[in-house]
Amino acid sequence: MSLNGKFITFEGIDGSGKSTQIERLAENLRGAGLDVVQTREPGGSPGAEEIRALVLRGAPDRWSAETEILLFTAARRDHLERTIEPALAQGKVVLCDRFADSTRMYQGLSRGDLRATVDSLHALMIGREPDLTVLIDMDPATGLQRALSRRTEDERFEGFGEELQAAMRRGFLDLSREFSERFIVVDGNRSMDVVADDIAVRVAERFS
Repeated sequence: MSLNGKFITFEGIDGSGKSTQIERLAENLRGAGLDVVQTREPGGSPGAEEIRALVLRGAPDRWSAETEILLFTAARRDHLERTIEPALAQGKVVLCDRFADSTRMYQGLSRGDLRATVDSLHALMIGREPDLTVLIDMDPATGLQRALSRRTEDERFEGFGEELQAAMRRGFLDLSREFSERFIVVDGNRSMDVVADDIAVRVAERFS
């Protein structure tokens, strides 16, 4: 399995189990002797974490969709420069909880028809896609219940409700078809262990 210098992202609706499955895959890869960096978006670098606090806390209508896109792009650029690219250059495996696909969905779809704006900014300021994206597909109601049960400060998007969750699920599945060369779709409506085993096998197959 050749994973040195690979960038793998995890996507899915809120409560789909991304953070848990990233941890499980990281353990699996470290057990195989690989050097793994775990990170997240928005965030993943000091500057990006400061922007995370701005965009994920407060009322759902705190920022316009256009402002959110700019904030997320700024956070992603800092994350890319400070965390992702240096790790990849050192041959490490980078596992990231969300990346540009989430912005394509949350800001580009749910808050207006701004997908073209998101893609233009991404091409101008980011300029890279993951080597592999793991989409954990989850029932929207179940995902929302899980997300709200966490009761963390970063709950602003969960506050949009089940209708947003359902729209996001459809949108992510559409993205998985649009970018089929880098997506794998995993059924998240199963036990944590079964999902983790499935992901490990499919990642190994992709990079074998």
